[in-house]
Parts: sequence; structure tokens; C-alpha cells
Amino acid sequence: MALLNVLRAVRCYLSPLSTSKSLLSTKASLLGDKNILLMGAPGAGKTTVGRIVAHRLGLPVIDVDDDVLETTWKMPVAAKLAAVGGERFLEEEGQALCNFSASGCVVSLTGSNPLHSAAMQHVKESGLVIYLDVDSEDIIQRLARMKVNRIVGQEAGASMRDILHYRKQYYERWLDMRVLCGTRDTVEEVAEKVLKAMERYQNHADETFVSTRSDSAASSKQKTFFSDVVVEGLATDGGLYVPKNGFPNMDAREWLRLADMSYQERALVLLEKCIHPLDVPALDLRTMIFKAYGSNFSSEAIAPVKHLIHNQYVQELFHGPTASFKDLALQLMPQLFSYCLPQMCNYLILVATSGDTGSAVLSGFSRLSGTDIHRTGVLVFFPEEGVSEIQKLQMTSYTEGNARAVSVLSDFDFCQRTIKRMFGEGGLTGHLAVEYGTVLSTANSINWARLLPQVVYHSSAYLDLCRDGVIKFGEPIDVCIPSGNFGNAMSAVYAKQMGIPIRKVICASNHNRIITDFIATGEYDLRGRPLLLSHSPAIDILKSSNLERFIFHVSDGDSRLVKELFTRLDRQQHFQVPEPLLGRIQQEVLAGWCSEDDCLAAIQSVHTQTGYLMDTHTAVAKVVADRLHDGSCPMVLCSTAHYGKFAPAVFKALQIQNIPQDPVQQLKKLGATASRPGIHRDLVTCLQESGRRRHTVCQADYEPWPTRWGCLPFGHCCVETLVQALQQQYLDIAVRKMNYWPSQKVE
Repeated sequence: MALLNVLRAVRCYLSPLSTSKSLLSTKASLLGDKNILLMGAPGAGKTTVGRIVAHRLGLPVIDVDDDVLETTWKMPVAAKLAAVGGERFLEEEGQALCNFSASGCVVSLTGSNPLHSAAMQHVKESGLVIYLDVDSEDIIQRLARMKVNRIVGQEAGASMRDILHYRKQYYERWLDMRVLCGTRDTVEEVAEKVLKAMERYQNHADETFVSTRSDSAASSKQKTFFSDVVVEGLATDGGLYVPKNGFPNMDAREWLRLADMSYQERALVLLEKCIHPLDVPALDLRTMIFKAYGSNFSSEAIAPVKHLIHNQYVQELFHGPTASFKDLALQLMPQLFSYCLPQMCNYLILVATSGDTGSAVLSGFSRLSGTDIHRTGVLVFFPEEGVSEIQKLQMTSYTEGNARAVSVLSDFDFCQRTIKRMFGEGGLTGHLAVEYGTVLSTANSINWARLLPQVVYHSSAYLDLCRDGVIKFGEPIDVCIPSGNFGNAMSAVYAKQMGIPIRKVICASNHNRIITDFIATGEYDLRGRPLLLSHSPAIDILKSSNLERFIFHVSDGDSRLVKELFTRLDRQQHFQVPEPLLGRIQQEVLAGWCSEDDCLAAIQSVHTQTGYLMDTHTAVAKVVADRLHDGSCPMVLCSTAHYGKFAPAVFKALQIQNIPQDPVQQLKKLGATASRPGIHRDLVTCLQESGRRRHTVCQADYEPWPTRWGCLPFGHCCVETLVQALQQQYLDIAVRKMNYWPSQKVE
């Protein structure tokens, strides 16, 4: 058998190459003398796929079963297994692989090789490990046709399905690249996916990012990778980063593979496709994802989809530790951020929040460990009168560690605008870098690592509906999203770009309605427009940062137009998009708004009809969806926060009298009123532990950075000391930079 494989390899070298095959051979040569190692379950097709790939690339092929084990043991593999038993077989198989050496070959591993750590460490050093992730049902059918009813390590009483599920963790431990195989993919299709995976791995330079405002000539001179944009946050030209080549597209069979997976598994597959393994290796990404979405969420489903009424469904995005959809991104983003950080710098993350982002950022970054928590400080600014009392208590509960919150006597737009000015001031950023080894960054949704994880839950909502039989893959849905900064809506647009059949993204505004007016007219006008407080404060925003990404998207990447529009907005508080572009905008999204009375009425109506209790933001989405949706397909409402975060408004909607003063008692009373969803455990715990704390309140001034460092007093602190004195100093600088001296202390 070994000789036959050598002859096959010789034939591969002598066979004429097609044009595409020549190209791939050139690509393969970039691996040098490294092997291509195909890994997967028994029956995954590794041997057959290996032969096809080797033939296409003109490389020798080695099958570990035939060319290593049987050659070493001088007997068939099945006979060896019968002679020594499963446990001893795994050890001897591993030892044989440890003695194996080859280079420049396509190697088909056995299904059980990944169970032996030393053996896999040995072969992994020799090349690129590509995991053929084949559907378990396909594997079981193949093995049945091969008359294989048990595999190595399968104990009596364990089903084939159980052992395949158990082994998956070992395959994911060793992979460099995953080839997600659709249900009933042919071996030729799988082989083609392997070749594309190799090409992607070798062409890391193709997966770069550009600013929404930079011209192509400038962006081609400097490569900006995922790890760069995570740390930088905002592009140096003031634009927002986007993938140069857009999002990868998945076909229906691949999406259907994800339907029966857990949220964590879906996130892993999707983010592997969006983050190059040379930026974040697959194993490290897996570790981060399973830490981000675990026991810190009160629902095992993480982002479950529940039937609400008629053809409407609600995706509950509030089961994370701070009870808002921001947790879906911000339990993962700090880990990505700390992973990508250069080792020699300290980082100060500045965040503006209209409510939910603040507590989610503080929670996410406070969960860092080791050196990461000591060199990463977080400073959150929020409008003193622009968040709910419970949101304020959540943020001000962080009094120790590496994260703090400071309130401002202004609105969210002022906080966001001021932070952007700080990023643009060379004097400040240079001084922090030189004197303190500290670099500024942001965790707002302008940071790509904030927006990217949100694509997962929009995809997951559609997959849940497929899994539950509500729709078949390919049938459309609409999604309605309470929209302020447009990041949540933009992530739905990106999910659609990846292949999720979203027909319309519907943006729902409260009475501030800036997005609704823009989508209706193409005119973005901030002139003389006050920001009005509302019952849905998380969307009390007039300057929607991620709208810049949306215009870049619908204009096919016209960065010159984007720069012109948003420069005009900064200077003149106004712009108008060209008429043809407005038509494209209206094809992609719809928008509507609702009054404060309509918001509260929707809460009462839905509760009366179904027993389901919505928060004020979900109610905004419900009102707008009822007005704009034609009912011809399922509608998914993004429930972005738990009703307990906005208890006074919900009490008002339900016309409940004698409201308790204590926030914890308010939550308990609302929980007793609602049949679903239940009370939020982490929210109650946070409020019980925090009580009413003193917090810093600052004037809304912006003082230009002094030209002489000596005029800046360093002796006083606006913020409590962080873990290290350095962090205390650079937080102090940031607060003083905006002239945010405390005007009062709030009890």
C-alpha cells in the first residue's frame, strides 16, 4: 500500500496542470516544505480528499493509516485494534506518529490521532492542520455504508453520535483552519474548500481593513490588520474601519450546519471566517468565546428567540451580566483587545455611553486577568440626566479595579464628540505616549471588535427559526431594531451580506427620530436640533456614528463621498446624500419612530395580551414593526434590554401605583407582574451590592490641551486610584483634558 501511494505521488508530479492548478501550486509553494495535514472524524473523507488535494497541488500524499501505522505494525489497523484494545491502541498509534517525519506532503491523519497530545504537537510543527468539519449525520451514514459500527475509544453503551460529539473538542484544539462542510457535500466540493482555506491562510495580506474616509491609494500603502483595528478603534483620518473585501459569504448548506449548534459553536464558526487565524489563532478564539458566553449569561441559549404574538418573535439579548444587548459584544471584545495589545504599552479605553454600553464595558474589562487588567484602564463618561437610575447604579458600582464611570452635565452626543476630539489631538496623545507609555483607544461601537460579535446574534436568530421549523432556510425574515448609534442595525446588514436572508432591516427610533428622518429624506440635519430625553435613553442619540459605515456600504465603498459628507456634518451640522444613493438606502433599510405615549401603550398592550413584559426600547421596536411590517414573513424584534433597567417607565406603562422606592424591590414587583421573561438575577445582585454610591459629576466643558505641560496640575484626582499609580495618573489626565473637574458629588 505504501508503494502504491508513492506511485500515485509520482503520477501527480508527472500529470499536466491546468491553469487553476498551476496557480494553486504557486500558492502551495508559499508553505515551503510544510505539510498540509487533514484532520477529522472517521468517515470525514480525509483519505479521498487528501488524494484530490495532492493531485491538484502536485504534491505527494500520505495516509497515516496505510503508510505509517500499517507499515510500522506490519498488520492491518483493524487487527491491531482487536489485539490490544482501545486504550493501548491510542498510545501505540501516538508513538508511531511521533516517529513519523515528512515534508511538503498532503497528510491524511486518522480520526483518533488528535486524542494523543504529544503526537499532534509533533505533526503540527510540520505543517498546517486543516479540520474537515463534517456533519455527524453524514459521517454516521458513511460509516454505516462501510459497515463500521464502532470507532476507537467508543465504549460499550455509547452511541456513535456521542463519541463524535466528544471528539470535536480535540479536533478544535489542534486546527489551524476549519473547513465547514455542508450537509451532503461531495468529496470534490470539500477538496475545493480545502484549497480555498489554504489560499486564505497564505494570503493574510488580503484580509486587511480600510477607513471609510481613506482613498484606495493611501490604504494600499499600509496594511491594517484585524489586530490593528481592534487596538486603534478609530482610524487616524477620523473614519471607521471596515473590511477591505467585505464579509465572507456562506452557502445554504453551511448555514444549515449551524442550525443545531449552540450559540458558542455558531459564534466560533462565524468569527473564524471573519478573523484571520494569523491575527487570532482558532484555539485562542475558541477559549475567548467560551469564556465570553458561559455561566455569566442567565440563559444557556445566550440569545434565545421567543414567539411573541402572531408572526412576531422577540430575540432576548438581555441575559448577559448587565442585562442589555451590549453584553453580547462586550464580554468578548475586551478579550480580543487584550490579546491584540502590544506588550510594551498601557492602554486607556475611553467610552461614551447613553446607558447600556457603560456598564457592559465596565463589566467586560473588569473580567480581564493577569497583566492585562494591570495595563488596561477604562474610563466611561455618561450623561448625568440621560440614563435611568438603575443604569447609573450599575455604572457607579465599579469603584475598584481598572474601570471607572464619570457622569457629565450634558448629553451623550457631547460625551462622544469630546472623546473623538481627544483622539484627534496630537498634543494629548503624544504626551500620554511619551510620558506614561499609554495609548488611547475606545470600546464604543466605532471599534470593529464591538460591532463584529453582533453579527453572530442576528445570524443566530434566523438559525433558531430554522431549527424550530418556523421557516426553511432561504425564506426571508425582517428584523426591527431600536436604533441610536446604528451599530446594531449595521451588524444586521452585515449578517445579510454573509448570507442570512434578511429582507428588510427596520430601524426604530423614539421621538429623537434622526435616523428615521434621514432614511426618509436623505438629509441628515443637526442644526438647531435638541436632544430630547425619553423613556428609551439608550437610543437618545442624534449623531449616529455607524451610519458612516452604512453609507460606505451602500455607496460601494465610495470613501471620497463618505469623507465629504461627514466632514460637512462636522463643520456645518448637515448633509444631503445624492438621490440615487437615497434609493439604495431605502432598498436596504426601513425606518420609523414612535412617541412616548405609544411606547408605553405598547408595553401595556403586549403584557395584557400575552403576559410578556417588554422594556421601553423593545416597545419602540414593536410599535414601529406594527406600522411598517406587512406580515408576509416572520418579524424578529431585537429586545435590547431587560425591563428591569427601566422600571419606573414600565410601572407607568402598566399603570401600577404605590411603586417601591428601593430599586431591588421595584425589580421584584415587576418580576411578580410578568409571566415572562423572569427577573434578571445579575441585575438584582448588582443593585443589592451597590446601594447608592457617591459618584463624580462633571461640567460639560472642553479645554484645549495646554501647550506647556507645566501648567497642568497633577496633584489632584477626579477618579479613584486604579490598580497602579500610572493608571491613576493617566485617568486623571483624561478627566482634566476635558476640564471635567467635579462640580458636585451625588449621593
